[in-house]
Amino acid sequence: MTPPQARSPFGTVLLIALVPLLFHLAIVATSHIPVALTASGLFKVSFISAAALMHWGLYTGLLATFALTLRRGHTPLITAMAYRLHGADIPAELVAYTRRVTFAWSIFFAGQLTTSVLLFCFAPLTAWSFFVNILDIPLVAAMFAAEYAVRLRVLHDPPRHSFAMIFQMVSDCAKTRPSGPLSRPELTHR
Repeated sequence: MTPPQARSPFGTVLLIALVPLLFHLAIVATSHIPVALTASGLFKVSFISAAALMHWGLYTGLLATFALTLRRGHTPLITAMAYRLHGADIPAELVAYTRRVTFAWSIFFAGQLTTSVLLFCFAPLTAWSFFVNILDIPLVAAMFAAEYAVRLRVLHDPPRHSFAMIFQMVSDCAKTRPSGPLSRPELTHR
């Protein structure tokens, strides 16, 4: 029996970029249609609802996932990833830094969610759609770039990982549950 071939992330990346673009184009194209119980009105509402549910659901889930690991007695998510990549012997400087990065990502997710809801409530739908469908991926990329620049500046011997390595680690984490608890006694914060 031959081992399964690794799937290229190209299709996934294409979907991640293409679907929001199509949603935005549909929302812009229907901007003149009133929200009503008509076929065209319901068509418009379906794209708005799908985009809102995807964006709000994603950022609510990410915010909860990251922020809940910051509770006392738990290992922050980025710290747990650092342990997965480097083993149990990582410098205290990196442990502290990864906790701050987990906090920074939590703030980023909260900011994305808050901005999305405020734009949805108070701005034209096309502006909200541009934020959630077009600016979303560049903002995430900017956050990654900012974190990387800060890491290089503040850490004595900063770890450098390729996106492929990080993508593989996250993919492996999604497939298997860790064998032990995520909290480590030496990392509990009182």
